[in-house]
Amino acid sequence: MDHNLTDTRVSRRAALWMSVAATTLAIGGPTARGAVPPQRNGKSHMKLSLAAYSFTRTLPRSWTPDQLADAKFTLERFIDFCAEQNLDGCELTAYYFPKEITNDYLMSLKERCFRLGLDISGTAIGNDFCLKEGEARDRNLKMCRDWIDHSAALGAPVIRIFAGNIPQGDSEDAARERCIDGINQSLEYAATKGVCLALENHGGITGTSEQLLKIVEGVKPSPWFGVNFDGGNFRTADPYADLARIAPYTINAQIKVEVAPGGKTELADLGRVVRILKDANYRGFLVLEYEAKEDPLEAVPGYLKKLRDLISA
Repeated sequence: MDHNLTDTRVSRRAALWMSVAATTLAIGGPTARGAVPPQRNGKSHMKLSLAAYSFTRTLPRSWTPDQLADAKFTLERFIDFCAEQNLDGCELTAYYFPKEITNDYLMSLKERCFRLGLDISGTAIGNDFCLKEGEARDRNLKMCRDWIDHSAALGAPVIRIFAGNIPQGDSEDAARERCIDGINQSLEYAATKGVCLALENHGGITGTSEQLLKIVEGVKPSPWFGVNFDGGNFRTADPYADLARIAPYTINAQIKVEVAPGGKTELADLGRVVRILKDANYRGFLVLEYEAKEDPLEAVPGYLKKLRDLISA
């Protein structure tokens, strides 16, 4: 690879983002204080991926080699399943990696995905950046840095990150400021590794679109930051309206087969969710994260077919 050419492309992309940010500041737009929506060429285009979390009931967590003998499912089997479904990619969630992650193990997964024609569409971690200063917060920041390294090694372009929850007795404003600081610190390192951080709407201080966008507006403008659009996580009166508000900032999108307006679970209108992303000119992976009750081995293929039809329509 021509590293000079790569550096030039990154520099041009960064320059474009800074130009957009400067324009937004000049006109006093709604994102004047922070991150701006990604600028894209062409029409919406989506590739299909599947999250390992879809098999969370069977995948071992933070395992040691001796525990794999009794495992019903492994990341390797998950990758094989994704290939059997003729997907474009797979998302490898941090929870299901071994307790001790070695470069050899990362390379074995990377080789398997490449051999089977799969991109690693991204990774995901369960961080909490709302924590107050101390050892727990330091561990979360280190986990994010470690997974930036792991993602770069795997060739994964993005990590799904969480904001976190308000510590007992604390205020949402204080928790949000710590979250923004944690993201900004992590972004500085992510930019040196070429890995994007995508903040997910995942309850806590991202339970509504307004809460999520307050964080987005506080993060320093960066081409390496955006939103992870989760189609099933808003439990508001009108989750589809909330999804439409965050869609312009989306750099990674995941679909759930259920939504919960007002907290009441029902089947998602997948066509409506995909249309929201298309209207926002989203280009990138659409990742199915299956969480419903049916066995994912039985249910996932049908939902993948439906999503494939929707994104090609």
